[in-house]
Amino acid sequence: VVYTQSEILQREVYLFERLDSPNREPMKHLKAICFLRPTKENVELLVQELRRPKYSVYFIYFSNVISKSDVKALAEADEQEVVAEVQEFYGDYIAVNPHVFSLNLLGCCRGRSWDPAQLTRTTQGLTALLLSLKKCPMIRYQLSSEPAKRLAECVKQVITKEYELFDFRRTEVPPLLLILDRSDDAITPLLNQWTYQAMVHELLGINNNRIDLSRVPGISKDLREVVLSAENDEFYANNMYLNFAEIGTNIKNLMEDFQRRKPKEQQKLESIADMKAFVENYPQFKKMSGTVSKHVTVVGELSRLVAERNLLEVSEVEQELACQSDHSSALQSVRRLLQSPRLSELDAARLVMLYALRYERHASSGLPALLEELRGRGGSDRYRKLVSAVVEYGGKRVRGSDLFSPKDAVAITKQFLKGLKGIENVYTQHQPLLQETLDQLIKGKLKDSQYPYLGPNTLRDRPQDIIVFLIGGATYEEALAVFNLNRSNPGVRIVLGGTTIHNTRR
Repeated sequence: VVYTQSEILQREVYLFERLDSPNREPMKHLKAICFLRPTKENVELLVQELRRPKYSVYFIYFSNVISKSDVKALAEADEQEVVAEVQEFYGDYIAVNPHVFSLNLLGCCRGRSWDPAQLTRTTQGLTALLLSLKKCPMIRYQLSSEPAKRLAECVKQVITKEYELFDFRRTEVPPLLLILDRSDDAITPLLNQWTYQAMVHELLGINNNRIDLSRVPGISKDLREVVLSAENDEFYANNMYLNFAEIGTNIKNLMEDFQRRKPKEQQKLESIADMKAFVENYPQFKKMSGTVSKHVTVVGELSRLVAERNLLEVSEVEQELACQSDHSSALQSVRRLLQSPRLSELDAARLVMLYALRYERHASSGLPALLEELRGRGGSDRYRKLVSAVVEYGGKRVRGSDLFSPKDAVAITKQFLKGLKGIENVYTQHQPLLQETLDQLIKGKLKDSQYPYLGPNTLRDRPQDIIVFLIGGATYEEALAVFNLNRSNPGVRIVLGGTTIHNTRR
């Protein structure tokens, strides 16, 4: 995720191996750089490696804090004295965007409590993030969530135990770590997305910046898997937060630009200078050609799926469920769509889930009838079970915050005005709950009664450095909200993390 292979090659690294691959040949003329998580398995593998070293010298970097006993075990195994250095280089998380990180953990809780192994892993990931950003934060957590409190306490324990590592130069306003629970907003991960990055993840799935296009009809061999990374793809960096309509226009411009730069077929390479110019421009041209074909393919596939699954209509109803409170109209819309043969199983279940979350306690709830229709579609019972599971996970009984009702007159007016202004964009009315939570936090209005501090100290000033972590996974819609908050609040820096990055399937 951080480096492309060609970038590492430029640093004179010529061989990439996994520590656990059994048939590596000894190459005594090479030095080895090992970058590893400090797990028991890795330390054990390293011990075996050092007993029979395959390379001349070893530089060992651990992505997190390593215990003294593990270092001792390595030292005892290093009889041939091949280890040149051992360092901690905190990178025990996946940097997804410049302001978003993930731990790639699915299913971190069992019911309402942590899976112990996942709690340990999440604590390690979060503390490594704090160490790499050189932050020793004050911690706030969502009171309604037991897992949030547990994680806050575990992070605090590590900071206390490793106090020397966390002894950074104090800033005027201490940084803040805010720990939230996904179950407070189960709506956001169920909505269709219309900005480039979020849409790609929703419809195709992004896994460590890679996209699997092997199921695309008639795809060429070299496009079966593509990488989308803002670090080394300018078009993606400029378009990842734009709406789908704008991307279409930008793709067209990219194509036209590419057409203009195409080396003329019949261009006569008469002089040495001509040849030299051609050779110099060729790599640039080749790179651009790769970028063009990649994005044209991805956007083409997104368009195909949107049409095939009738997603414009589906999305309009989703937004109605998430943002408006006209029960009878919503129920009619959902029923109308459930009768459409073009609606996929997943989309049918998603609409019923959104309806269930929105109107679970409505006097004339149509949920039983909708569940029957879901079954009548020939769908498996799995989806019906999932609907009740989603309500159990993120229903009204569980939520610590008010997900649906506007808080006061000002908010109602705002919603009304937004409704007028944004009629043309009916597909992006929804704002994730996180947006409001962070907005309150930046203004210093986030209630201590709902989001208490861990420990006696509280923040007197407006926070400047905020790390917000979602147990149970973040989404690219929330990443977009954080990107916009960072842009509109100079002097405030927000980083968003989650145990994973969700789309509906996840």
